[in-house]
Amino acid sequence: MDAPKIRTAIPQRRYQFGEYTGVVLGDIESGDDVKYRYILALVREGESRPSFYVTAEKNPRRRAQEGSHRLRVITHGLDEEVGCSDAWSELDAFCAEAFTVAARVLGLSDEEPVMIS
Repeated sequence: MDAPKIRTAIPQRRYQFGEYTGVVLGDIESGDDVKYRYILALVREGESRPSFYVTAEKNPRRRAQEGSHRLRVITHGLDEEVGCSDAWSELDAFCAEAFTVAARVLGLSDEEPVMIS
């Protein structure tokens, strides 16, 4: 898995989501060439490292007409862009879409994310 190379970030929110604990990060400095706006990192119970990420990444100028940010899912065996939207530059919109995507990919459609801080 090619996880985001996070150097520094500020936790924005924490969630319980089924058997996962999630943290939404903002103000991200990374060691790769991606300009992250937000990252949702999910850690499965009993594990110490995230195994699932949803990222909001700034679109390059040549793709700006598609939306300011693109959503990407990163997990073992999957690294896929989901779509583009201006909305994902906003925390609430990002969280809503990130958890919708996570529920679909992880098969957690019966779970609701519960904010814990």
